[in-house]
Amino acid sequence: MSRPAVFFDRDGVVNISPGTGYVLSWEQFEFSPGIVDALRVCKARGYATVVVTSQQGVGKGLMTPAALEDIHSRMQAALAVRGIAFDAIHACTCLADDPHCTCRKPSPEMILGARDQLDLDLTRSWLVGDHDRDIQMALNAGVSRTVRILNDGRPATVAATVTLANAAELTELLERVL
Repeated sequence: MSRPAVFFDRDGVVNISPGTGYVLSWEQFEFSPGIVDALRVCKARGYATVVVTSQQGVGKGLMTPAALEDIHSRMQAALAVRGIAFDAIHACTCLADDPHCTCRKPSPEMILGARDQLDLDLTRSWLVGDHDRDIQMALNAGVSRTVRILNDGRPATVAATVTLANAAELTELLERVL
């Protein structure tokens, strides 16, 4: 039987946003306050956890695919010792203006790929993101429950189910809704 998932954007949700730049190495990666506890809740409630992230720093040549893989491997290792590693990581490394890209948010491709990979029930799933493109990606994939993290106060034009000031508030929400 398919299980539900919680999909997480990476920069600004799983880790502290680098602002207008990119996290280019593990040394620049810092988990967002509260995210470890939020992942514990997901795992305890039987939800799969999946990262869906745009990483155009690779497409721009600011980092190599191997450097991105290193960051994700170290992130997974840091979470695995706590028993809460992500079930999958799907990353789009295309440039924003790549006319051949099919995976760039708000395309549902990363979520649909995870659904097929892990046998997920999207109708019972959630997505946590900090941009309109994250929320729209979820809606395009059939994930109707969404959480927007308002890290920098940018205006939202795509409505989310729930809006939180920061990732530190996520654990309490997930305890109530999962």
